[in-house]
Amino acid sequence: MPPDYSGQNLRGRSFKSQNLTGANFSKADIRGADFTNAILKDANFTNAKAGLQQDSVIILFLILLLFSALSGFASEYVIYALYRLTEKSHNYTAIIAGVGTLVVLFLFSFITIKKGLDTSLSISIFVSAIASSVVTASISDIAISTGTNFSGVPFAGIVAAIIVDAGILDSAIIIVGLNQLNVFNFVEFSIIVGFAAFYSSIRISEKRHDINKFDDIRVVTCIVIIFMMFVSIDIAQKALKGDERYSLIRKIAIAFGATGGTSFFNADLTNADFTGATLKNTDFRKAKLRQTCFYEAKKLDFARLDNTILTNPDVLSLIVTGNGRDKSYAGANLKGANLNGANLKKANLKNADITEATFQGACLEGANLTLAQAVGTNFSNAQMTGACVEAWNIENTTKLDNVDCRFIYLLEHPKPKTDDRERRPSSGNFQPGEFTKLFEEVLNTVDLIFRNGIDWKAFVNAFQTVQDQNADTELALQSIENKGDGVVVVKVGVPVDADKEKIHSDFTQNYQLALQAVEEKYKALLQAKDEQIVIYRQQSGEMAEIVKLLANKPINVQVDNKVENKNMTNSNDSSRNINVGRDFNASGQAFSLGDISGAVTNTINELPKSPEPEKPGIKELLTQLQAAIEADTNLNKEDKADALEQVKALAEAGKNPQEGAMQKGAKTAIKILKGTIASLPSAAKLVEQCSNLLPLISNLLGLG
Repeated sequence: MPPDYSGQNLRGRSFKSQNLTGANFSKADIRGADFTNAILKDANFTNAKAGLQQDSVIILFLILLLFSALSGFASEYVIYALYRLTEKSHNYTAIIAGVGTLVVLFLFSFITIKKGLDTSLSISIFVSAIASSVVTASISDIAISTGTNFSGVPFAGIVAAIIVDAGILDSAIIIVGLNQLNVFNFVEFSIIVGFAAFYSSIRISEKRHDINKFDDIRVVTCIVIIFMMFVSIDIAQKALKGDERYSLIRKIAIAFGATGGTSFFNADLTNADFTGATLKNTDFRKAKLRQTCFYEAKKLDFARLDNTILTNPDVLSLIVTGNGRDKSYAGANLKGANLNGANLKKANLKNADITEATFQGACLEGANLTLAQAVGTNFSNAQMTGACVEAWNIENTTKLDNVDCRFIYLLEHPKPKTDDRERRPSSGNFQPGEFTKLFEEVLNTVDLIFRNGIDWKAFVNAFQTVQDQNADTELALQSIENKGDGVVVVKVGVPVDADKEKIHSDFTQNYQLALQAVEEKYKALLQAKDEQIVIYRQQSGEMAEIVKLLANKPINVQVDNKVENKNMTNSNDSSRNINVGRDFNASGQAFSLGDISGAVTNTINELPKSPEPEKPGIKELLTQLQAAIEADTNLNKEDKADALEQVKALAEAGKNPQEGAMQKGAKTAIKILKGTIASLPSAAKLVEQCSNLLPLISNLLGLG
């Protein structure tokens, strides 16, 4: 039975590496508790209080007070720079360093407020170094005439930048850090830090530099120091609000505040429930947050969330509030998110990763799920009427049980010059259970999308190769749909447990290889340019051309109009399904291999025999090539007949190899033969034989 710690005081307790599956920590005080590497699947942390213990707060507060000395030192540096500017002596080094300090201060403050921290740090230090160098060069004459040493000016400028920038940043970090500790409210601790830095800087300056005329520069100094204080406060405020320009300060302060707090570092929190829990100063780094519930969790944005999906402020807000209506999460990482009951009406989830997330009972009406990765996602009891599911990625692990859906759209944008988004059903509404039934076929298919038509010779070769590579997986061509504009979708049926990603990858790779081989063959045969081949393939995408091509292939094809359920009978979808069986035996071919083979033999026999019996000539080599082609089992009958025709062309060229036309025809025949064998498996015997024979034949025909 899982342990029950509900309502208990567990401050500082260690649960390191323990298996606490299903444990109950509801309303428990777990401040300072250590759950590092613990297994907390299905654990209940509702209304628990996590964070820092009181002694940890005191220690961290004292550390922050020590850090405030840096701010005081920076302020003291500014005061001393102003003091040196008011001196009547002609110490040019001190004057230039003082001016440089003030310039860097205001430059840094301006850029930080406008552009952010990273930009201001880079620019202010860079400009300080460049300016110091320029000043040094420009006053070289003064140095020679007065004997003044300016060698320290460039270094002084850079030091000024570092000291002043560090002072402001340190003050900002201290303010955010104090906010993490809940010691004071924002206004109180901002004034305290500013006053402490200002007062300490004055006292330090008076003692270190024996300033007797401090009253002369007190007003200017007050203005400068107060300016530094308000810049620090402004940066701190923006950092606390999550401004990305000051994320570094926020990250440092949050990491500091989580030291000694509740730790779930690398813990397994699958299906854990933190509803209503207080989670400030908590460490969730590397924790497994698969379907973990954070609904209405408090101060989660002040927890340490590195390497989790919660680092995205929009995602964090959605998971905590459950409200994403009309908002965009395009491309967001929502992997494993718990969004049960969330309001995502008309939300944009295009290209979002919602793998293994749960949307049980969520409202997804009108949501855009185009290209969403939804493998292993749970949509049970979700409301999905009007959602767009164009090219979303789902598998048999995707749960669609009891989805409430009257209709959906298969296209994000209407087809050109129409308002057709491929509504399903085309008219009327789904009856209960019909939405799930519609996608049952999709869950067990691999969709192959061709955007420039299909070359069916390459397709058949690739399909056969993929079937051979996945011999233990039964593949079946279920349908071919013409979507218009050259786009064709081929659905391949696979078993429930098939590796769909591998099959898709294998087919894509093999199709490209086969397509390249076929295109080389087309180029040689038709002497075509690339543009002509593209046009050919696009024309092949038209349904009439598809039927014509398939009719000439060694495939038994049955063409039927697409049949939808009774609520889809009025569909205006012009696409048709072509159900293709897996029987690739030819039937009723218009040619006879025997006739072609006989013609090739007759032509070869007209060639003279080799004068050297031990060295085969053109006649002997072509005879071997003919026999190899006829014996091959990988070529279909049409390709085999085509290859034999090329052997016949080579035999014709052998009669008069010096003639230009004959040489050109022989070169074309060699290219076509190479293109034909390129589509075969590399281990095929014909590939090896052609690799040996074709170079010898080319040499004998004088083709080089």
